[in-house]
Amino acid sequence: MRDPRYNKGLAFTEKERDAHYLRGLLPPVVLSQELQEKKMMNLIRQYEVPLHRYIAMIGLQETNERLFYKLLIDNVEELLPVVYTPTVGEACQKYGSIFKHSQGLYISLKEKGKILETLKNWPKRTVQVIVVTDGERILGLGDLGCQGMGIPVGKLALYTALGGVRPSLCLPITIDVGTNNEKLLNDEFYIGLRQKRATGKEYDELLQEFMYAVKQNYGEKVLIQFEDFANHNAFELLARYSSSHLVFNDDIQGTAAVVLAGLLSALRLLGGTLADHTFLFLGAGEAGTGIADLIALEISEQNGKPIEENRKNIWLVDSKGLIVSSRKESLQDFKKPWAHEHEPITGLINAVKAIKPTILIGTSGVGKQFTKEIVEDMASFNKTPLIMALSNPTSQAECTAEEAYTWSEGRAIFASGSPFDPFEYEGKTFVPGQANNAYIFPGFGLGVIMAGSIRVHNGMLLAASKALASQVTEEHYEKGMIYPPLTNIRKISANIAAEVAAKAYELGLASHLPQPEDLVESAEKCMYSPVYRSYL
Repeated sequence: MRDPRYNKGLAFTEKERDAHYLRGLLPPVVLSQELQEKKMMNLIRQYEVPLHRYIAMIGLQETNERLFYKLLIDNVEELLPVVYTPTVGEACQKYGSIFKHSQGLYISLKEKGKILETLKNWPKRTVQVIVVTDGERILGLGDLGCQGMGIPVGKLALYTALGGVRPSLCLPITIDVGTNNEKLLNDEFYIGLRQKRATGKEYDELLQEFMYAVKQNYGEKVLIQFEDFANHNAFELLARYSSSHLVFNDDIQGTAAVVLAGLLSALRLLGGTLADHTFLFLGAGEAGTGIADLIALEISEQNGKPIEENRKNIWLVDSKGLIVSSRKESLQDFKKPWAHEHEPITGLINAVKAIKPTILIGTSGVGKQFTKEIVEDMASFNKTPLIMALSNPTSQAECTAEEAYTWSEGRAIFASGSPFDPFEYEGKTFVPGQANNAYIFPGFGLGVIMAGSIRVHNGMLLAASKALASQVTEEHYEKGMIYPPLTNIRKISANIAAEVAAKAYELGLASHLPQPEDLVESAEKCMYSPVYRSYL
């Protein structure tokens, strides 16, 4: 009863109560899991404040694991914004105040030289997925230090609920190297190291010890997902460890795959191929450059031209303006491939007027950047402009669904990072797309695990994007949707897992041999079920 993995609450049967000495420890009524689910949903809906709903869900996860996942799977559209973005952002900001039970592994500078020993303290010997953060860039909220743990916990809950990876095989980790957030350093309830962030050699040595300790303890095939690292570290870590470890960065690769899927499905509404379109990004960090790279890679797959040539229709704007070749000397390495020949331009509005993009994508982490003038300009030179305001949480979105539809006179296709409600414009109801990474990473992770892949390859990301795009039907297009509804997410994840696994086998990266004949069926069979088990 006190172990969340086994606890069923009032659903223990009369025979189970006798067999396991539970008689008298519970009220006499026996409830079904379905009735428990109904009761819990009624309770959660009574909370008007999203953070209170989050606390209730985490409380349930800590006491009755199977009921938690049953709720999440059966009510995914309602509860996903509660356990993940946007509510998880506020939860991380207040994590010290709401912290009750430790849900993952904390590795701080205090553990330097003892990380392998620390990993062995985790009670599960077998781990297949690790989500790790250092808390430096949590969503669009900045440095939250040790309190970033809400992100790995939330992501792994989705690995289980949406991708069917068993919760016992998941390990959330926060690496605490300090924080530069003065507010947290002065907060008496802060749960992390009270020091400025370690950088340079000290940081690199800790991360290197961590990566090799993980491989030593859990083997070659544990998937390590980097989450919410600052730009400079995110690119560096992915480049450094992608050839020696099974690593995946959701902010760079997951975001890119889900956005590419939206673009591929939007082509049915826009017409033409990706190569026929002009892309303009606001934001040239992990998400922006990651998406741009995957778009260029997919165009190269389609037309056979070098990736350098296919980058020419993809433009990026950062805080200093349009990224052009005259700025190349001062640019960070990951921005340099996007420095094209053009006169310098400052300000997004001027870039929109000069480049005349067909597709506008926001990954800036700064809200309200797609102004009325910008959206009206997009609508003036495009019959159907595609506007993707991807920054999270909702408060940081570059524009709202209502603004995009109204300012474009109902002609825009709109997608965002956080959810927006359907919007009616002149008698037509538009359903905004949500370019949520939750579409990709759970199915992607399941596919990697199924195949026993030893590395992540870009071909697997392209396979995941195409699998997601293929799930959008004519019925969805009629409502302006470029992503399928999240209600079918387990079916979607099984299809993504099958395509990712197939690509791993094709590339010779899979170790689970022979390859199953029906990979979709194989994915569905190995998915975790939250239905209560009998203990007789």
